[in-house]
Amino acid sequence: MSSPTYRFRNIWRLDAPAGEVFTALADLASYPRWWRDVRSVVRLDDDTARVMCRALLPYSLDLRLHRADEDRRSGHLRVDLTGDLEGFCRCRVAPDGHGARVEVYQAVEIRRSLLRRAERALGPLYRANHTAMMLRGRRGLRAYLADGHTGS
Repeated sequence: MSSPTYRFRNIWRLDAPAGEVFTALADLASYPRWWRDVRSVVRLDDDTARVMCRALLPYSLDLRLHRADEDRRSGHLRVDLTGDLEGFCRCRVAPDGHGARVEVYQAVEIRRSLLRRAERALGPLYRANHTAMMLRGRRGLRAYLADGHTGS
């Protein structure tokens, strides 16, 4: 039985220079400081980290994020995901007036068997959980940047 692919696109507008936003997004180790749904990040090698996430629903996702692309000049970031989800997440950070615009695109399949079996009934809740996580991520990054925690 194949799991459907979930595709998400989010746009974040932030009142910080694009370079600072890019630096914060490229620094996975800092995520738990500003994104409360990212519970832990453990570096496995120069390009790979184990990330534990938990939003509203009563389960955590155990993910491996592997850097596939990080190009500061173009503002492109991409990580490949394996673990409880499989797929990728890519971001494009661009100047936008006095701040930055971040476009986040994700395409993932559920790999964790219990979550796959419940997908038909709980699919709308999975989407709502993702939406809540992304809203809190944007808010957290906004506050983190406003407090001057990163520099480009």
